[in-house]
Amino acid sequence: MGIVNKILGAKKSGDAEGYVDLEKYVETSGTATPGAQMYVRVGEIQRYEDIKEFADYVYGGNVLILDFSPIADEEVILKRITNDLKKMMKEINGDIAGIGNNLMILAPTNVKVERRKLRGKYA
Repeated sequence: MGIVNKILGAKKSGDAEGYVDLEKYVETSGTATPGAQMYVRVGEIQRYEDIKEFADYVYGGNVLILDFSPIADEEVILKRITNDLKKMMKEINGDIAGIGNNLMILAPTNVKVERRKLRGKYA
């Protein structure tokens, strides 16, 4: 029995081999998970004016993974957004770090982003 089956239960007949439909485990009511104190969300920035909404989310104590690929070719706008987000995170004692080429992570007050990759024993 695989680890997924141990966690989610045995595979039901009729399921495609190796396929686990995670959609049925997602809460569909649209409400947040009760008892969670912090959420992690992925956002995509399209223009400079979007940073207010993203900053508010992080100011609320949540972690944001921000995809800036729609504006990655616009160096001036990207530099302005990055500088403003850095200032905002410094003001609230949060943290900001790049992930890969087109992602950055914004962490709220008193959350530090570890810059070193975590690697398995045999990596």
